[in-house]
Amino acid sequence: MQTLDDCIKLCSEQIEKFNQQKQDLGFLRGFLAAFKEQIHTDILICPGNHGPPIPAHKSVLAARSEIFKNMLESDECKAAPSCNTITIPDLKHEELESLLEFLYSGTLALEKLEKHVYALSQAADKYIIPHLLKYCERFLLNSISSSNAFETLEIADTCSNQNLKETAFNFLVKNIEFMVSSPKFEGFVHRCPHLTVQLVTRAFVNGSK
Repeated sequence: MQTLDDCIKLCSEQIEKFNQQKQDLGFLRGFLAAFKEQIHTDILICPGNHGPPIPAHKSVLAARSEIFKNMLESDECKAAPSCNTITIPDLKHEELESLLEFLYSGTLALEKLEKHVYALSQAADKYIIPHLLKYCERFLLNSISSSNAFETLEIADTCSNQNLKETAFNFLVKNIEFMVSSPKFEGFVHRCPHLTVQLVTRAFVNGSK
């Protein structure tokens, strides 16, 4: 049985741990400040929609993504006069800005995540950024609804995320009558015939039980 002294000690340890986490978070925010204030940046990242380039740091890109690291360390990049500029063709300016903000801080404002989660998921998958991929997965798992279930299934399939894919399938099968009458269903059928076949098959099997 715990004594009062034990409880006080435990509370003190928890408070100390919390304060340490706050200090760690404040320390990490220094990286975000370096990005937002463009402190000693050494590379320009161009979006795919010909928007304005965004200054960044090669060291941060290389530390966060093995793909970016390989790009920056390649002989072709080192030899090219334009080595200080790279283009991310998959992302629009706002999407790229959100990606970079996450690489610097490890987090993202909810409104930005909601707006760009599909683009960020694909970028995380393509450029091998596991923390961002998991971050997007948690958000999508917690926010799946009739308004986004088809899109969630598509992005799960694109990123080969089996856990998210099963969750989306289960939601759609459970609500199949409503979902097939949704205005989004026709577009989904045209874009993803292979997923449509899987969905209909699952719904049929579930209905025959």
